Amino acid sequence: MADGTGSKRKPAKKLDLSRVGERNDLKAQREPHWQRLRAGCFLGFRPSKRGGAGTWIARAYDEDAGTYRLKALGDFGALAGNERFAAAKREAEKLADLVEAGGEMRAKIETVADACREYAKTRNEAEKRFKRYVYGDPIAKVKLAKLRRRHVREWRERLEALPALVTRRKDGAQVHRKRAPSTVNRDMAILRAALAKVLSPGAPNSEAAWQEPLKSIENANGRRTLYLDRGERRKLLLHINPEAAPFVRGLCLLPLRPGAFAALTAGDFDKRTSELTVGKDKTGKPRRIQLPQEAAALLAEQAKDKLPAASLFMRSNGKAWDKNSWKLPIAAAVAAAGLPRDATAYTLRHSTITDLVRAGLPLLTIAQISGTSAEMIERHYGHLASDAAVKALGALAL
Repeated sequence: MADGTGSKRKPAKKLDLSRVGERNDLKAQREPHWQRLRAGCFLGFRPSKRGGAGTWIARAYDEDAGTYRLKALGDFGALAGNERFAAAKREAEKLADLVEAGGEMRAKIETVADACREYAKTRNEAEKRFKRYVYGDPIAKVKLAKLRRRHVREWRERLEALPALVTRRKDGAQVHRKRAPSTVNRDMAILRAALAKVLSPGAPNSEAAWQEPLKSIENANGRRTLYLDRGERRKLLLHINPEAAPFVRGLCLLPLRPGAFAALTAGDFDKRTSELTVGKDKTGKPRRIQLPQEAAALLAEQAKDKLPAASLFMRSNGKAWDKNSWKLPIAAAVAAAGLPRDATAYTLRHSTITDLVRAGLPLLTIAQISGTSAEMIERHYGHLASDAAVKALGALAL
């Protein structure tokens, strides 16, 4: 448009709040001076009428509500003048992220470590594995956008080369063994799951195929074959130290994972109905078990005079049992009783499941009690049910 002199009006100068000089020249007014940072995200500055530092305001567009959300950011007076814009800009972008996410702040996931931390927020066991095998490894700093098959392959090679710690005793020599294929599979699976949450599989047989080095080792999960019969389990209980006796006796009476058994609280057992609620287990789903008389009596004795949140099976120091504390007393009792040296707490679980299968209990029922899948019971214990069937059919002979 002409101004009457034949010249064209110059476009308004674009505001740059990052320049201290420009901010100082701005007119003090009620409406902030706005600078667009990105679509739907603005940063505003309101100069002080009294010569102060001025205040910053963030503005973000809420598509769902069809309006802008405002947030006062303060004056950032503790920072130097040339640092205030950057600080205010970060806060404005945080507000925009929050509004765009519907009120839930989205974490920036840029590296492999970021992906693992996000995945582990609700998975305590995953966080433990990431701390041991990922966060301190070079792969942790690799940008997800640049993750290639060679990065993952080299991580796997380092993982497989790590020896597994057999004993975690603080005193004395630590004993190591070669990492078992099943252990490697478990450690790889957790990283594979974390990356799959944020990355799509790369093209097969290409460097982008990050998922290929994380394929499981086939036939790694061998069947647990060590079995202790009832007589051997009685011998174990005769030689176990008094502190661990109730806990180990419970493992001999119920086919639960030792970790799930150790996590039980007094409130998980209902003395009136002889029911046990197993809440913290590998499956992650609570289940209720009707207990026979002997197991109910044991749990009732352990729950006596305890608050509902207290550990059902408590050590003398008031703490719950864990794999590092039950390992030594069981190993000592195994040696004293002359039992196979490889017998562990998990051997008791395997032995009780074996007895239930041989007794003819339906495999689905056993799976529900023990907190695993019917498919797993069928795969590892189905042959025992077949043996029972053969005997039953043999009894039909004339």
